[in-house]
Amino acid sequence: MLSVMSRLRGISAGIWISSLLLAGAFGIGDAVAQPMPGGGRSGGPPEASEPAPSHTAPGEDRAPLATPSGAESNSTQGGRAMDIQPVAAPKPKEKLDLENAIYLDLTYGRVVIKLHPEMAPKTVARFKELVRQGFYDGLVWHRVIDGFMAQTGDPKGDGTGGSGQNINAEFNAGKHVRGALSMARSSNINSADSQFFIVLGDSPHLDGQYTYFGEVVSGMEFVDQIRKGDPRRNGSVPYPDHIVRMQVAADVDKTEQGNPNASGAAKAPKKAASKAKKGAPKSE
Repeated sequence: MLSVMSRLRGISAGIWISSLLLAGAFGIGDAVAQPMPGGGRSGGPPEASEPAPSHTAPGEDRAPLATPSGAESNSTQGGRAMDIQPVAAPKPKEKLDLENAIYLDLTYGRVVIKLHPEMAPKTVARFKELVRQGFYDGLVWHRVIDGFMAQTGDPKGDGTGGSGQNINAEFNAGKHVRGALSMARSSNINSADSQFFIVLGDSPHLDGQYTYFGEVVSGMEFVDQIRKGDPRRNGSVPYPDHIVRMQVAADVDKTEQGNPNASGAAKAPKKAASKAKKGAPKSE
């Protein structure tokens, strides 16, 4: 009796092993990977070290489905809803307040400046007054240091002149980053007059030390072309470029308002050329 039972157990075991071998040979069923002690799967690294796809949103462990149009599907996948991160709409281009915008015409093209009366009201008011008087037309860029700043606004052309009316300092939170406009001054903080500079490269050491009052919003590539001076001579420019014309945008005729990037060099007043000649340093 015992021998019969032993034979039956052997036959059953043989049939069970044969069925497993047949299933593996013909791909019947999927073998499930067994968890490893470290939390990974047999034959692979731990799950914690597996990077998620770079295009998935935070918290996602797989990429969203793509629709025929190329957009990502927000349907369920793997038994859960896909969380698609909304894409922010591009910000509309800021509309300039023409009363607080300046058109600065250089021989290279037009520079558009946005003034900040909320930061420096007295400085902006005086600056616009001088612009409307034509004070800056034809003046030279007498001090230009590459990567630092370009300075102008002196009718003498050597950094010692001005309009004759000082403006008290209005130091503010404005940052002296590339494109910023700020008032030049001497060691006296209330000595600002008509001279100003455009920052060519970020200069945080000027913050809170000079009156920031505006920024270039277009045409900085033309400012970059202004002839540079010798840094060993404090940036003095022997053959300087000049301002063709400056205007408050609100005063410009409607045809030019429709094209603020159009150069005004061709329409520059005749006095600009003579003023530039008078303000330029004498050649030896």
